[in-house]
Amino acid sequence: MLLPLLALAAQPATAVADPPPSAAPDTHPYVALDTDLGTITLRIEDKRAPITAKNFLRYVDSKRMDGFVFYRSTRTWGPASRLIQAGNRGNAANNFPPIAHEPTTETGLTNCDGALSMARLNPGDATTDFFLLLSDIKGFDADAQGGDGAGFAVFGEIVGGREVAEKIYAAPVSPTAGDGPMQGQILDPMVTIRTARRVPAPANPPQGCVVKAASPAAPAQ
Repeated sequence: MLLPLLALAAQPATAVADPPPSAAPDTHPYVALDTDLGTITLRIEDKRAPITAKNFLRYVDSKRMDGFVFYRSTRTWGPASRLIQAGNRGNAANNFPPIAHEPTTETGLTNCDGALSMARLNPGDATTDFFLLLSDIKGFDADAQGGDGAGFAVFGEIVGGREVAEKIYAAPVSPTAGDGPMQGQILDPMVTIRTARRVPAPANPPQGCVVKAASPAAPAQ
């Protein structure tokens, strides 16, 4: 009996595979906008655009975004520049102070199809208004050729309810409301954001589009 036991003892132990590492938890904030036409879910990029993200979440957490409206659809710009715009069209006393601008050249984000981007007139005057892009609009990036060098600050993206955003884009507009380039882009009626609340991360959120692709590797010398 001793020899068989010694033979067994001499055999290498079967390696026990380590369990696969668990995926890192998704710590991005998620926000659901419950509108007249349905719910849009957004992932907020608070790591790369902390100032703009904090401003947006401040309106959400204070419930000041409840009652804001989607009021603009850029259908007159054609299929290459599709977006809807929302913000406070009521009591300006509900606005928090303007925030510092975070250009895409600093955040590494980009104004791509699905991006959540901050509207502004001049860098540093943004308060409540934001865009949801329904096409790539790279002319909004800070490094766009012929742009103003500042662009529009990206701070998140659509991860659910894209069809609702498309409904808002296709909603009726007034032929006369709006000044200058916004004439013919004002929704009539406007689409109300009934509530804006933080929600848990979806089980399988899409990867999204806002992070610029890495530059191709340089050829070997």
